[in-house]
Order: sequence, then C-alpha cells, then structure tokens
Amino acid sequence: MLRELFPRSGKKYLRSRFDRELQEFCGWLDAAGYSKLNIRDHLRRVFTVLTRSRKLGADRPRSRQSLHRAFGRYCTCIRTSQNFRGSEHAYARYLSSRGRLLQASLNKSLVSLLDGQYQRYLVDVRGFCQTTVGQHQSTVSEFLRYALRGGGDVATLTGAHVERYLAKKSRRLTRQSMQQIVAHLRGFLRYASAKRLIPEPLDAIDTPRTYRDELPPRALPWSLVKKLLRSVDRSSKAGWRDFMILHLMAYYGLRPSEIAALRVDAIDWDAKTCRVEQRKTQSDLILPLSDRTLALLRQYLRRGRPESALPQLFLRARRPTGGLRHYAVCDVFYKRAAQSGLPLDGYSSYCLRHSFAMRLLQRGVGVKAIGDLLGHRSLEATCVYLRLDTSALRAVALPVPRVRSSLAARHA
Repeated sequence: MLRELFPRSGKKYLRSRFDRELQEFCGWLDAAGYSKLNIRDHLRRVFTVLTRSRKLGADRPRSRQSLHRAFGRYCTCIRTSQNFRGSEHAYARYLSSRGRLLQASLNKSLVSLLDGQYQRYLVDVRGFCQTTVGQHQSTVSEFLRYALRGGGDVATLTGAHVERYLAKKSRRLTRQSMQQIVAHLRGFLRYASAKRLIPEPLDAIDTPRTYRDELPPRALPWSLVKKLLRSVDRSSKAGWRDFMILHLMAYYGLRPSEIAALRVDAIDWDAKTCRVEQRKTQSDLILPLSDRTLALLRQYLRRGRPESALPQLFLRARRPTGGLRHYAVCDVFYKRAAQSGLPLDGYSSYCLRHSFAMRLLQRGVGVKAIGDLLGHRSLEATCVYLRLDTSALRAVALPVPRVRSSLAARHA
C-alpha cells in the first residue's frame, strides 16, 4: 500500500529500517477509517520523526513521554503543532493496539483493587453511575502512580504523599476543580482506612473554600448569543454541524455530554420532540422542538451531516468518522467564539446553558419549571444558574408602598 500512496517516493519508505513499522501503521490507519490523504500525511510525519530521532528505534516499545518529546521538536508554530500532535496521537493509538506503548503502570494488586473491590464499592455503596466511577478511578490512579512511582504498596502512603500531589494539581487547577479532586481522593483514603489498607487515616484533607455567588453571572446577553449564532459560516458541513450544536445548547440548554450523546433516532418528527439522555442524572428528558428547530435539523441532515450509518447525530468532520466526545463539543464553542470576534473571552460552552436559564426567567417562567427543563433534581442547583447582577436585581425589586399622610401625621 505504501507504493500506491507514494508512487514516486515509495522506495524511500520501503528501504528504510522502519519499512515494516510503516506498513503496519499504514494498514492500521486504513482499517481505522482514515482517508488516503490523512494516511499519507501521518506517514510522512511519523517517518520524519522516526528517522531523525536517536531514541525511537525500530520495533522498540515506546513511552508517551518519549513520543511527546520527539514530536515536539517539530511543533514550531500553531499549524505544525496541530499536525504533528495529531500524528503523535494516531501513532500512540497504533502502538497501544499492538501492546508496545509503555505507560507508568500500577502493580497488579493495585489494578485489581481499583478495578474490582473499589469499583464495586463506588457502585453498590455510594451509588455512583459509571461516568462518576471512572472519574474517581482516574484521580485515584493518577495519585497512586505519583505517590508510588518508585514502587511500594498502599500501606506505605503518608500524609506527605497527599500534600505533594495536591500541591502539584493546585498549580494548574481552579479551586472549584480542586474540590472534585479532593473529594475523589478523600473517598478513596476513607475506604482504604476502613478496609485497613493503610495504617492510619489520611482522609482529613482541607477542601478549597468556594463561596456561593463569588463568580460573576455566566449568562450572556441574548443579543450576544444571537450574534454568535449568526457569525457561524454554514457554507461547509463542519459549519452546519457547529451551528446546530450551538443552536441546541442556546435554545434548549443542553450540556456538552448530552449533545455528544444525541442520536438521529432520538428525534420524533411527528410528535416534534427530542429524547435527551442525561448522563449526569441517569434519566431521559423529552424536549418539545419548535418548527424552526425542526426545519434547521432537516437542513443539517441534508447538507451538514456526512452520509454514515452511525447512530450519532453529530459526527467528526475529520477521519476516522465517529461520534463527537463532550470535550469536542466544548472546543466547538471556543473555536466559533474566537472566529466571531465578539467579546467572549473567559466564557465556556456552559454560558449558553446559563443564558437559556436566564432567558426563561426574564420571560416569567418559574424556577421549578426552569429546573425541570435543565434536568435538575433540586432548586438549589437551578439557583446557581440564575445568579443576577446588580442591574437585574434592581429590575426585579418590589415597589415600596407609600405611607398615607394621615398615618404619617399620627406617628409624627
């Protein structure tokens, strides 16, 4: 296949010491659904990195760190960085599928603990869904790799390990994110203490303090939301996809994870509804769709969605074809916000969900109804979305009744 992809320069690849490596990588890319253009580009970059790197020998197991350093030498600008990092990601996936990607791993006893006993504890005792269980396990695995990187057992953990790990994480995470990390770590250490896996309790960790309403309102003015939607160029398939994603988030308050989970068969064209799988609450929400949204969805399916048998409503624009992940939906907002030229610095995709809630409130919809549409289980969660600034509070203030003159004279 290398001769077909490189009719003129194919001999250069076949005569190198990486010929078998490149042929296997080429076959893996083709089986994964990459286009021929993508395969050629990835092979050129990987060949460049392999032939010019002294530490990446043929048929040797490679670590993520060594790959990151080797590919990083060619990331001299934004464009080349995106291209080479994309090839690095594809090559790492290929090595992982062949069992040749070295990773900092835990010993078998710790892997058995996390994937067996602790996982069952999180599901059966604490009642977490699989997504939350995965988040807890990811944090705990990272902590154990960091704390026990020189070898050792859980019984050797000390408070110093916990402090150093949290100090490292706090340098790049906000206090709100650190609260989740501390909660994950505290839950595991409490479990380890109860099961006598550690000699003394280590779960007495101070949680970073956050205060309600300490952050400014995250809702955008609705006029700015409409300008953002109008700024999306729908002349391409990716433009149509991004426009529909932002439209559903703005007009229906959907989360990025809910957008990524939407399926084509979730739309009931006759009933004019959409079934939304709420992964955060493990429940389904039936939303009524307006005629305008239905018309836009029909145009998207006709003009913007690639022809594919995949069930997901929104697919990747690049090969290999597949459904979007929730972080890709967040990236759509960042990309379109930057291209719009609007003052959206510091905002995330969740601002559209907050704008949806504020728009309903300003139209006189009750807080309970807003919470139902957002999929909240408590009014307190809904109130977080309805943080009001000073001008909004002034607008909803109740008028002070005027005191009659006779009553005022009596008290004078």
